[in-house]
Amino acid sequence: MAVVEIHNLHRFFRIGDDEVAALRDVSFVLEAGEMVALIGMSGSGKSTLLSCLAGLDEPDGGHVVVVGQRITHRSEQERAGLRAEHIGLLMQSGTLVDHLTIRENIALQQELGGRSKTAPIEQILDLLSIRPHADKLPRALSGGEVARSGLAVAIATNAPVLLCDEPTAEVDADTEAAVLCEIRRRCRAGTVALIATHSSAVARQADRVIEIRDGRIV
Repeated sequence: MAVVEIHNLHRFFRIGDDEVAALRDVSFVLEAGEMVALIGMSGSGKSTLLSCLAGLDEPDGGHVVVVGQRITHRSEQERAGLRAEHIGLLMQSGTLVDHLTIRENIALQQELGGRSKTAPIEQILDLLSIRPHADKLPRALSGGEVARSGLAVAIATNAPVLLCDEPTAEVDADTEAAVLCEIRRRCRAGTVALIATHSSAVARQADRVIEIRDGRIV
């Protein structure tokens, strides 16, 4: 079953007098239960694509449908509501609210998502082995602890879509394995995960790999 549909996305940015095409006619479908790796060189369009799928950025052409609802070309408030309800988001930075503890970050995400089938916070903390850090602020954590805490927030509402931007870029092999194990477990339960990555370990574990080059799917 198609959970995310991407139709003919285009995104342009102006740099001085020049116009740069970050996305060029990008189209594909993500099915329930898939773990998909999105690969490409830095600057190829991976992060821009994830931002459009999450409703954080608006494409200049085309549209995105998430769980049967168009998320593009809507008001910022509507996009935020759809994102909170349907999408778990793990970005390279900005996933965690700096002045809240990890426990408070998870609780906030669950409140924003408004979903009834959320796991207890303690269960989420135990899943990712971060209970000892639950009452710490993000700045007190190591890189690996931040990665696991960010994933805890992303999965807090059991959203059907999980979008991850380089979730294992600055962590050790054990943390990478733990993060991937939890993402895979979510996919077995029906979540679709799209992971932008440079990691060969992520690509090897994915059900399929989508490559983007100069803003185009190749």
